[in-house]
Amino acid sequence: MNLQLKLNHLLKQVEKPARYIGNENHIVIKDPDRVRARFAFAFPDLYEIGMSYMGLQILYHILNSREDVYCERVFAPAPDMETLMREEGVPLFTLETKTPVREMDFLGFTLQYEMSFTSILDMLELAGIPLLQADRTDEDPIIVAGGPCAYNPEPLADFIDVFLIGDGEESLPALMEKYINAKSKGVSKKAFLEEIAGDTGVYVPSLYDVTYHEDGTVRACTPLTDKTPSKVQRYILDDIESVDFPTDPIVPLIETVHDRAVVETFRGCTRGCRFCQAGMIYRPVRERSKETIIDLAMKQLASTGHEELSLLSLSTSDHSQFEDLAVELMRRCKDQNVSLSLPSLRLDSFSFRVLEEIQGYRKSGLTFAPEAGTQRLRDVINKGITEKDIYEAVEQAIELGWKHIKLYFMIGLPTETDEDLDGIAEIARNIVRIHRESGKGGRFTVSVSVSNFVPKAHTPFQWVSQNTTEEFNRKHNYLAARFKGIKGASLNYHDDVVSTYEAVFARGDRRLGRLLMEAHRQGCRLDGWSEHFDGEKWRRAVEASGIDISFYTTRQRDFDEVLPWDVIDSSVSKEFLRREADKALEGVVTRDCRWGCEGCGINRRTECRQGGIYRE
Repeated sequence: MNLQLKLNHLLKQVEKPARYIGNENHIVIKDPDRVRARFAFAFPDLYEIGMSYMGLQILYHILNSREDVYCERVFAPAPDMETLMREEGVPLFTLETKTPVREMDFLGFTLQYEMSFTSILDMLELAGIPLLQADRTDEDPIIVAGGPCAYNPEPLADFIDVFLIGDGEESLPALMEKYINAKSKGVSKKAFLEEIAGDTGVYVPSLYDVTYHEDGTVRACTPLTDKTPSKVQRYILDDIESVDFPTDPIVPLIETVHDRAVVETFRGCTRGCRFCQAGMIYRPVRERSKETIIDLAMKQLASTGHEELSLLSLSTSDHSQFEDLAVELMRRCKDQNVSLSLPSLRLDSFSFRVLEEIQGYRKSGLTFAPEAGTQRLRDVINKGITEKDIYEAVEQAIELGWKHIKLYFMIGLPTETDEDLDGIAEIARNIVRIHRESGKGGRFTVSVSVSNFVPKAHTPFQWVSQNTTEEFNRKHNYLAARFKGIKGASLNYHDDVVSTYEAVFARGDRRLGRLLMEAHRQGCRLDGWSEHFDGEKWRRAVEASGIDISFYTTRQRDFDEVLPWDVIDSSVSKEFLRREADKALEGVVTRDCRWGCEGCGINRRTECRQGGIYRE
């Protein structure tokens, strides 16, 4: 029985067969025999999650614009489908042509979340590809990985052949070009990897030797060839205005997490929140013009039929032409009966006018992210928001008719005390009181979501200790007790054990390959989903691997310690991060770099135009 016939049999037995059939609008169909390189873009999670990721659409579009490259897609199968695939001997396959993934030239994983790492191993096994890069031959695909988690590639170093660090719109096609040339000359995989190891943004972990001190800290990460750099510089696009962006993205056949048209307005952020990895690794800010954004948005809506448009950025209202852009998009969306979503707004008077115009009388929840419960702690994390800002925004929202306020906080932040937790409950209580005193009446609710702080690489908090699982649990119970007397306010919080393992891999080293392998043997996969995460399996994996996870979580790092990810140069200097760490302990705020350069080091690599493009 061939693969397609087996699939026809399997798909009748699974939930949501449309996850696996392909054939969506705007997929690219090519003759595999007429291309010179085949690339499988792998998202290590379910179809509904992966198809909501704009980066997939961008790279799929850019790679397939080349006649000699064919990019196809592959996602982690749901448990019901995986069970049947294993029983029937069906290998992991691409959606476009139903080709077994092991027959591709490249299998490229995007690393969006540390808890997806076990799914990468599961997908490799399903594909029939050796898990360890050392066990693969020239007959196996080259395994590539990129995305934010690649900025600490070390936990996956045993499994990945090459990491791409930074913006992929140019670096990935350049990799394909070099591969096609090498393939035509009969160059071996080993020689090819050695050839590309000196390229900007390319990290080949097998070409480095890592040694350790007796206390377990890293002694050195040493290149094994003369052409291999001691530090891998992140690839940076100087601007995104002229970079190709898809106006005919793939339209899924089933509902996904974000089922809408999306346009990236700018990349990067200037605000400098000390906990935020994205705000550091995506510097500097690079904008698309208002005219380009509108053109891309209208073309995308016309080609997809989506009924919602969303703008993508770390802080939407920080765009230099935001007011004109928002007004024009509102007009055009209204004319087409399309809803407009503007996430990550700074809640000033103009933003409220925009929200009022967008939502009219159908007002959904309004979201604030104070992150910390007291001004002292907000200064520690450099969150540029005061309680005055919060309450004035809430008063405006209530006056305009909003009935539901969402608040996002983190717990476990550096220097946090129980007084800071009291502050979270106090803010919720005060918002309920403001509504009561407004005289507006009617049902009004405040939803507080609390996430656990996970220190990330390449941030000012990369050296700090994380709370233990037990301490997170204590703080949640403490908060829950404080919320009991607040009528109209609810509290939600994340799983403490998952946050602990996320932190292990966020700041881990190569030795964690043992733990990942054991977790895979225990059957861990789709660990970002609460219904699939199994703490007992992870406990057994830790025990079998002999890894002391507290070494990676609760241990305070020294400033002069060699960090596992020091081999990656994010282009934000370690000196800047250390200064920010010192200022955090002193509670000193660093201004938004739109108002003046703070010397993060990005100017060493590319022109930083923050001061010139933002309105006064």
